[in-house]
Amino acid sequence: MRATRFKRLVLGVLAAACVSLGAQAAEGDAPTGELRLSWTDRGAASHGPLAAANALQPGIAAPAPSSLLLEAELRHTLRARLGSTPLALAGNAWLGYSQAEGRASDGNARVNELHLSADFGAWQASAGKKVIGWDVGHGFRPNDVVQQEARRTLLSTTPEGRPLLQLEHFDADSAWTLVWVNPQRWNADDAASRGAAESAFALRAYRRLGGLDAFGFARHGAHTGASAGAALAWVATDELELHGSVRGLERHDGWRLAPGSGGALVGANPWQQATLGRASQWLLGASWTGAQQQGLLLEYWHDGTTLSDADWDRWNGRSAALRRLPSPPVPTAAKAGNLAWQAAPLDSPNLRRDNLFVRLSWQPTPWQWALDALITPADRGRLLTASLQWQGDRWRTYAALRFAGGPPDSLIAQLPVRRSVVIAATRAF
Repeated sequence: MRATRFKRLVLGVLAAACVSLGAQAAEGDAPTGELRLSWTDRGAASHGPLAAANALQPGIAAPAPSSLLLEAELRHTLRARLGSTPLALAGNAWLGYSQAEGRASDGNARVNELHLSADFGAWQASAGKKVIGWDVGHGFRPNDVVQQEARRTLLSTTPEGRPLLQLEHFDADSAWTLVWVNPQRWNADDAASRGAAESAFALRAYRRLGGLDAFGFARHGAHTGASAGAALAWVATDELELHGSVRGLERHDGWRLAPGSGGALVGANPWQQATLGRASQWLLGASWTGAQQQGLLLEYWHDGTTLSDADWDRWNGRSAALRRLPSPPVPTAAKAGNLAWQAAPLDSPNLRRDNLFVRLSWQPTPWQWALDALITPADRGRLLTASLQWQGDRWRTYAALRFAGGPPDSLIAQLPVRRSVVIAATRAF
């Protein structure tokens, strides 16, 4: 009930602000946006539990099919004054129409951002739906505690923002930001508020110390409790930048295997999200940029919120045991279903706790190419990506290829999709 009242209050405030801004706005940014047409081609993996499940019973857990997607994104900001206080109402809307191979066409729409902001000089306040990305890493961001954006996506798009209330303060060399994200979910049960859906208070403090940027972070989640972190970014020379980030968590959401599952058939998915104990995350990175816009990025990170090496050994053991079950007498559907459930923990931001990321890039205008590799030293899995982009005044074209490889028992090699290709054309307006 409280969440419903809060939603109505926020919507009422935003609606009143829209009317007020529409009536009073003397200035406003011209609407902008873009149209994008993209084709994604996917090739299923021949290894892993999903491949085994589909071999037993075709279609029981088919990976995402190849698809064509037409998207439109519109951004607009209305500006006005309430007395001497500048106000801004910013919105970002997305519409998409997709045609997936073997499936009916589908249309979707969402509001990525819609937030009202007030500028009180050194102080600023905002309320609504907003994208707030924190931390200094590229491949992984331990202290991205508000947006929790998916990293290393094959095609970069505007993420959907989070409902929040925000208060900020700035001066010449420092700043701090206080956010209450998902306030409408404070009394929601744990199952309905995992990950980025959890209601939480988050604080970021920033200080510039010459060529060094220092950050401090704190968060208190409704069911995961307290966490604290810090990050540094240092421009050592004109070519070299160093960065690092660390975070400690009181509790975290993660995958857990039901006790007693072993290699036996079960009647429900034994892998479930649960609130688990203490964990730590950290990242160290360096980037080098040459005179001809060549770039090299190296990052190594540890994510203690994902399954441990011992847990993954048990996961591999269960998958192997299920494949060995004789069928018949074991029902084929039951065996295939249990193998399909094994793919659940593969849906994680990081599979292994320790990861190495390497990225090479070159930007001879108007072109940009990049080659990167995500490597998991524990099992020698690798995710390789190559991309090429051309940027004009209004048009942008993009193509990328991603390939999941490694030994057959490595986690990356057992992902449902082994190969992905994206071709996209974008027209800005």
